[in-house]
Amino acid sequence: MKLNVIGLLTGLLFGLGLLLAGMASPAKVQGFLDITGLWDPSLAFVMAGGISVAVIFFTLAKKRNTTLVTHEAMKLPNNQTIDARLILGSVAFGAGWGIAGICPGPALVAVGAGSIGGTIFFAAMWAGMLLFDRLQAR
Repeated sequence: MKLNVIGLLTGLLFGLGLLLAGMASPAKVQGFLDITGLWDPSLAFVMAGGISVAVIFFTLAKKRNTTLVTHEAMKLPNNQTIDARLILGSVAFGAGWGIAGICPGPALVAVGAGSIGGTIFFAAMWAGMLLFDRLQAR
C-alpha cells in the first residue's frame, strides 16, 4: 500500500512538472524537435534541469544500493550491449515522438486531462506494447 501511495504521489508530481514545462503539448515538443525551422530550445532547459536533479538522487541511491524512500534494492539493467533491437526501438520511439509530438509520460498526462489526441496516442502505444509482448513470447 505504501509503495502504491508513493508511486501515485511521484506520478502526480511528474505529471505536474510535465504540464508546467509544457511537455504535454505536442506543438511545444514538435517546436523543440524542429531544429531546422523555428526551433524552441526551452524544453532542453527542462530536460537539463530534470536530469540534474535526477542525477543527484540517483547517485545517492546507487551508493546505498537501495531506493531512497522505500529502501528497496536497486534493480539496474545488466545488459550494456548496443544491438539492433535497441537501435530499432530507439528509432521507432524517436519517430513516434517526432510525428505525434508526445511520448509516454505526457501521453498519460494528456489522458488524465481528457485530451482526445492524447487518449488515441495512449491507446496506440498500449496496443504496440501488447503486440511486442505477443511477439516476444513466441
